[in-house]
Amino acid sequence: MKHANPYKEAMRYIENAREQLKKAGKEDKFYVDEKYVKSACGIAYSGLLKGLDFLFDIKGVPKRQGRKSIIYYQEVLSKLDKKLLNYLNSGYTILHLDGYYAGYKKIAGIETGFDDAKAIIAALKPYSNNGKK
Repeated sequence: MKHANPYKEAMRYIENAREQLKKAGKEDKFYVDEKYVKSACGIAYSGLLKGLDFLFDIKGVPKRQGRKSIIYYQEVLSKLDKKLLNYLNSGYTILHLDGYYAGYKKIAGIETGFDDAKAIIAALKPYSNNGKK
């Protein structure tokens, strides 16, 4: 899974998710259209996982066969980086469970999930020409 710039590739997911959120519309402190919020949360969560896959590859974490579960990511991060584990747990809850599955629409909450994803992806900057190129 070698990429010239893993940071930019993972951030592409976040940018695509932002485009979906724009379509959701806002009213007071909530997004209006649940369909676009769910889609955006799913895309952002995929970007978070993509970032972790790149990071694990860079750090030499042995590849796992088959579909990876949240438990796999949690176990690896518990040994690799506890701070990133906190971002994973929060991002998983907000983006995947609440946003994607439950249709959570509060803007501040969704933004927190996006911040969690971006914090994980930011760990790729040192391996990606500091996010440039």
